[in-house]
Amino acid sequence: MQQLSENLSYTQELIDLENEFGVHNYHPLDVVIERAEGVWVYDVEGRRYLDCLAAYSAVNQGHCHPKILRALMDQAGKITLTSRAFHNEQLPHYLKELNDLTGFEMAMPLNSGTEAVEAAIKIARKWGHKIKGIPEGKAEIIVCDGNFHGRTIAIVSFSSSPEYRDGFGPFPAGFKSIPYGDVEALRAAITPNTCAFLVEPIQGEGGIIIPPDGYLHAAAEICKQNNVLLVLDEIQSGLGRTGKLFCYEHENIVPDVLILGKALAGGFMPVSAVLASREILGVIQPGDHGSTFGGNPLACAVARAALRVLIDEKMIDRAAELGDYFLDRIRAIQSRDKRKIIKEIRGKGLWIAIELHGMARPYCEALKEEGILAKETHDHIIRIAPPLTITRDEIDWAVERLTKVLDA
Repeated sequence: MQQLSENLSYTQELIDLENEFGVHNYHPLDVVIERAEGVWVYDVEGRRYLDCLAAYSAVNQGHCHPKILRALMDQAGKITLTSRAFHNEQLPHYLKELNDLTGFEMAMPLNSGTEAVEAAIKIARKWGHKIKGIPEGKAEIIVCDGNFHGRTIAIVSFSSSPEYRDGFGPFPAGFKSIPYGDVEALRAAITPNTCAFLVEPIQGEGGIIIPPDGYLHAAAEICKQNNVLLVLDEIQSGLGRTGKLFCYEHENIVPDVLILGKALAGGFMPVSAVLASREILGVIQPGDHGSTFGGNPLACAVARAALRVLIDEKMIDRAAELGDYFLDRIRAIQSRDKRKIIKEIRGKGLWIAIELHGMARPYCEALKEEGILAKETHDHIIRIAPPLTITRDEIDWAVERLTKVLDA
């Protein structure tokens, strides 16, 4: 009993230290995680939790996957960083393997997802000016209401969430926002100065918002007809999360530009990339864009292992099969929801939203007490996104506790 009391005190001590010395730009649940393996994480009290967030889909391959860990340790003992002032042994292999896996001709290696989105914006604008012939400084990019592409000044300038913009102006120009999922709004918004349409195939931070069937296919056709780049942000939706390698495969299209991140390194470090054709990425010349850590040998070795694990262990097929099973089990909870607290259940693959009529935070806190870590988004939505290594038995375990909390 004394040991448990000491651990509880240590938990609060750590939270208090973070609150005292750290910027309050997040609102985490009151749990302090110490270690993790697969789909399970453990706090400093020794309690075990099923991770149903997967670090916002950054650990699709499961926590501390041994093959990715081995790649990291092997490379860390050789060299970790050269900068792009010199070549390194890992980057060429990484770029070739990205090409073999995705079919895109070139890739720009970067670190965070936000950095990749910023790079994609620059690439699209320069392509618009140099290839399409848009007058210098006039290139426009169309985005969607409810989007989330990151937190930089340029990106929050076209966010429709007031809290992301409050106090951060003045903002850069050149962005036009339209309703998500509305093909005719896209068609009407395009002008001769439009260089790109930047969109998430499914809006993750927006609450797993899934557009109408055929939306991406129609958007791709409209972009092609108007010589506009279709730029897909698959930082969260890509790399198996929705039951396909990439979410756009559900509609049998290929974007002009693809943005990847998060699970590209299996949760071991920040790795992202922008992929496109030689014509598009060829507009970038030495000095146009750079990143000290982008393409570093440690990141490349880790990303290579992370991609191999996804494919070799058939995690994408698992996401499709178990995603359907998990979604059906959660919809069964809704069918028994006599108090009508659940507004809607939606999802694709192992990416599920439970939208409530009330606030979601108390339910996430109650789930924590039952051994499940999930996080609210947009106040009323519980997001469920476990690592793709989850088993059917673990899903059943989670559904029992979800049922208990939602019925309580």
